[in-house]
Amino acid sequence: MKNLQKALLAVIAGSVMTMSAQAAISYGAGQSYVGIKAGQFMVDADDLDDPTAYGVYAGYNFDPNFGAEIEYVGSNDADVDTGISGIDAEFDLKTYGAYGTYRYAFPNTGLYAKGKLGFAKAEIEVSAEDFLGNSGSDSDSDSGVAGGIGLGYNFNPNMSVEAEYDYVAEDLTLLTLGAHYKF
Repeated sequence: MKNLQKALLAVIAGSVMTMSAQAAISYGAGQSYVGIKAGQFMVDADDLDDPTAYGVYAGYNFDPNFGAEIEYVGSNDADVDTGISGIDAEFDLKTYGAYGTYRYAFPNTGLYAKGKLGFAKAEIEVSAEDFLGNSGSDSDSDSGVAGGIGLGYNFNPNMSVEAEYDYVAEDLTLLTLGAHYKF
């Protein structure tokens, strides 16, 4: 029975590799890209300000519609409203994500719609200091299914801009504007 399972897995793996290779050849071996983005994290918590976001991303389009993308987005230090006089607190966010992407190009316009679905990890680090100089910090992380939608414009075959709205984790979304170079 184990030999039959191994043979079946080998046939499936070979078929997937053959289809992937055919898709890459028909699309000219795919297209890689790298980009930068900036925007704002939107934190659904009354005592936390929404920090500025900045990040980098890279991807590969297997064909004109389907691709894969990874990204890192960090933030500046934002204030925490402790509600206590004499205590200053701030936090920063970091997110890491890996996504499958789908693009739909609107005919004869340069515009395209983008959707992405995958996995992301969000990390928060909080630090506080009181008026006597005592300080402390804490951190936490959350990971799970994440995704986003966006709208982009191709200036030429190598340069594009994108506006995106992403769901990163519970109580955390991200709105960004990015630019990338395709090679």
